[in-house]
Amino acid sequence: MTTVPDGGRQGLKGPDEPTGPDGTDGTDGTDGTAVVRAAAELAAEVRGDAAGWDRDGALPASARKAMAAAGLLAPDLPRRYGGADLGPAALGEAAAHLGGVCSALRGLLTVQGMVAAALARWGTREQRDDWLPRLASGELTAGFAATEEAAGSTLAAVRTRVEDTGTDVVVSGRKKWVTFGAVADVFLVLGECGGKPAAVLVEADRAGVVREPVSGQLGMRAARIAHVTFDGVRVPRSHLVAPPGLGLSHVAATAIDHGRFTVAWGCVGMAEACVADAASHAATRAQAGVLLADHQLVRSLLARSAVASEGARELARRAAGFRAKGPGRGVSETIVAKYAAAAAAASASRDAVQILGSAGCEPDSRAGRHFRDAKVMEIIEGAPQVAELHIADRLLRRYGPPPAARQPGAPV
Repeated sequence: MTTVPDGGRQGLKGPDEPTGPDGTDGTDGTDGTAVVRAAAELAAEVRGDAAGWDRDGALPASARKAMAAAGLLAPDLPRRYGGADLGPAALGEAAAHLGGVCSALRGLLTVQGMVAAALARWGTREQRDDWLPRLASGELTAGFAATEEAAGSTLAAVRTRVEDTGTDVVVSGRKKWVTFGAVADVFLVLGECGGKPAAVLVEADRAGVVREPVSGQLGMRAARIAHVTFDGVRVPRSHLVAPPGLGLSHVAATAIDHGRFTVAWGCVGMAEACVADAASHAATRAQAGVLLADHQLVRSLLARSAVASEGARELARRAAGFRAKGPGRGVSETIVAKYAAAAAAASASRDAVQILGSAGCEPDSRAGRHFRDAKVMEIIEGAPQVAELHIADRLLRRYGPPPAARQPGAPV
């Protein structure tokens, strides 16, 4: 396991350092320890490969197999489905280790977990018994197909049709920006059925499924992103996940909430990695006989990045604590954590590139790669502007008068 020298830091952690003696925050037990350690070891092992994956625009199949072998595909599933019963805190730590090295690896943990979480909570017993073990083992790679051309943040506006014939369902529509869509074996597709939101599982090898791999995008270049068209694809009616009407508010909402949580922790890992890279460079790089670290402005950049990183970690821990109380808990806290962590990753990576200078602009620069990926992190699973509306709405409900007493346009 690679560690970053402490250097006298007070509470500021490097990307490969465990949170506590057992590798978690102490709430997930020994089983959490094993998975978090596996994530740290895998992250250290592939750190030298991540830049090449980004350059090539593809996370190789060997990396997906390594994730499965390490138990990092839906590890929070119950053991009966092949998971490790991982609690939120340990799941977050695993995401941070992976995110600090490669956003595509963290993306695989995220999307596999999103689909598994939705099925675990809202799928039938038969669906859980059939699909979840194959997701946890890595036999299947999942894709979450929700975004459309005119339905990004507003998923209620999706136009993909899910026609229920009584014996099967027919799926027609085009989805964009599907993480691992180029290699997924099964998609959880959000559409509308009879005017109601519906979620349905669609195998990638069904007739009518057409993939369009995406390359050269700003970030997440190794995540095998694709646009996917469903041209009259027929699947058994048993592939519907929950009745129509619950596809967005229940199934998709559970998937997105789960994804938002691991994205938040992945951003924590990104921010911490950038702080470590910038501090290491500043402490050893001299110009005109003066260390970069001896410049007050450089120290200011490092300090701001470190505080943002540490603040994001604490908010992510807080969200994990709320989520540990049971299904459906901690949704708002997770939104806050993701908002702060994505901002921390964006600012820490920007400042790291600034401190690293030309080294930060090199093709294999981890800080440069995180700089590009961090902008994507700010957009996915809820853009910052959407998060701000949610956070403000909570504040107004808590401190303002009851909604019925409010006058339009009146101050709260």
